[in-house]
Amino acid sequence: MLTNYLGIDLGTANTLVFSKGAGIILSEPSVVAINTATKKVMAVGNEAKDMIGRAPGSIDVIRPLRDGVIADFDVTREMLSYFLYKAKVGRTFFRKPSVIICIPSGITEVEKRAIVEATVKAGVPNGRVSLIEEPMAAAIGAGLPVREPTGSMIIDIGGGTSEIAVISLGGIVTSRSLRVGGDEFDSNIVSYVRREFGLAIGDRTAEEIKFAIGCAYAPNAENTMDVRGRDLVSGLPRVVTMTEVHAHDALAEPVDKIIDSVKYVLEKTPPELSSDIVTAGIVLAGGGAQLFGLDQLLALETGIPVRIAHEPLNCVVNGTGIAIEYFNQLSSVLVTYNKSNMR
Repeated sequence: MLTNYLGIDLGTANTLVFSKGAGIILSEPSVVAINTATKKVMAVGNEAKDMIGRAPGSIDVIRPLRDGVIADFDVTREMLSYFLYKAKVGRTFFRKPSVIICIPSGITEVEKRAIVEATVKAGVPNGRVSLIEEPMAAAIGAGLPVREPTGSMIIDIGGGTSEIAVISLGGIVTSRSLRVGGDEFDSNIVSYVRREFGLAIGDRTAEEIKFAIGCAYAPNAENTMDVRGRDLVSGLPRVVTMTEVHAHDALAEPVDKIIDSVKYVLEKTPPELSSDIVTAGIVLAGGGAQLFGLDQLLALETGIPVRIAHEPLNCVVNGTGIAIEYFNQLSSVLVTYNKSNMR
């Protein structure tokens, strides 16, 4: 058992850090604000997210990760450095820690090396970075028996990706990584409001709509929300009333993509494991698991019981914490990078 490890869920929407003995010590948005003239980082995390849609032209507020992978290497490195510093790395440890980072199951070797290199440049020594695939971490964090000779199915819906996997004997038997998640939910709501109401809204407002009246199944027209935005014709502020039915229609396309991918993974699953899944059910994790009615819709479409994991938002990072505690037993699900295998 290792004593100087951190687990990092480096997500498109949020980054969480787990420390052995302390649990989750940091949870902040994966957002960075940069001065466009000097390229200097002005704010990271919560402070940067508060600037979205409100910053002047001299400040660029960006999310350096897209679809679960690095879109801006230098900014990702700065963000990681900040989060590691805020997690008190180097001040509470006698030596710099080793790190386990979660990655989407569908990314390339080049994308994996980019994540490792950014972590090393952020201050973690080379050879002390291990990677774990997100569906495996989510399954571990959800308490599924991943090392047993039985089939377990996990659906982890994050900000940029949805990870769908069947796991048995410590390995992923069949899976699909879908670049659909909370971000696409938001962008679909933005497009729908623009198309149906002639109103321009931002991502923050779309996220508020998703949380307030977002619905995947059996929408209730009596549940409503007043939405404020800019009229596309007059250019003036305007308020419209959206119902749960509107939100359901806005989210139908990305939800259908997730359902189709779940069916694909089930079709590719060996019959013996399929039998286990029918008995044990499917587990939903990630922020997208909280979309109202999604568990009911998945159960209806697959004919298999579906339940939402305890603390779905934290399943992945909690899974890294368990991997830290049982590093030797779970070493088969980890890949450790050093100079020799980063070439």
